[in-house]
Amino acid sequence: MDYVIETSGLTKRFPTKLAVDHIDMHVRRGEIYGLIGKNGAGKTTAMKMILGILTPTDGTISLFGGEDLATARRRIGSLIEAPGIYKNCSARENMKRFALLAGGEDKIDELLAFVGLGDVGTRKAGTFSLGMKQRLGIAIALLGDPELLILDEPINGLDPAGIKEIRDMILTLNHEKGVTFLISSHLLDELGKIATSYGIINNGHLIDEASAEEITRQCTQGIRIAVDAPEKAEAILTAHGFGTYSVKGNVLLLQADSACSAEVNELLVTGGVKVSELTVQNNDFEDYFIQRLGN
Repeated sequence: MDYVIETSGLTKRFPTKLAVDHIDMHVRRGEIYGLIGKNGAGKTTAMKMILGILTPTDGTISLFGGEDLATARRRIGSLIEAPGIYKNCSARENMKRFALLAGGEDKIDELLAFVGLGDVGTRKAGTFSLGMKQRLGIAIALLGDPELLILDEPINGLDPAGIKEIRDMILTLNHEKGVTFLISSHLLDELGKIATSYGIINNGHLIDEASAEEITRQCTQGIRIAVDAPEKAEAILTAHGFGTYSVKGNVLLLQADSACSAEVNELLVTGGVKVSELTVQNNDFEDYFIQRLGN
């Protein structure tokens, strides 16, 4: 796999809290990876370790296939928590200051126009709305043509128009320039409009990773079956025309009407498969994540 981020056992322990607990994260090139979790779940801490802002207590981080971390991090742009802008400077002056570190001074006007701040003139950034500050933060993150952008809650606190602006910007960068994204959020519906894969983090644990397609399948009406012999169960269901399902461990997720549940159970039991759980699910996107997060 062509991973731009891969972590193994990544852990961060503070004196009073285990903030991130042995997470294995996999972000593929070209993805928009949504890191979903409640406030305090460990999203920001994980991102800070990937960026080198925090030192891990344990575990490893591999960027761009194992490149030296210091070198690899020069290929990453980021916006963590609130944008760190100079409030008494204009948008252009802010960009010039950050360009001294990241490069890309020749693209300042182009980037400001791209994020919709090309016409703010000498207005001080401290007077900007929250949405304008977020857009300036993203413009700063784009200095140096990063291949990967790490954005921590980029739409938090924005009005619907501001959310759409940021969302459209992310999609344009991903589709037209091939930029990979790692985005944290607790706003499920909005992230669901752009993410191509997800990591679900709760109390410092990365409890699941799945593609948007996998989650869409699980959010449709179906039957969840826990069995002792998943391969045998799969063969039985296929032989009887149940061909649309996925298998995770000893759990089969079958796309079928709830009326089929009794038939499915009988087929498996008759075929010698022990069924320890059979539940009908008809979840929407938000329900799925709420269940996974244990709320």
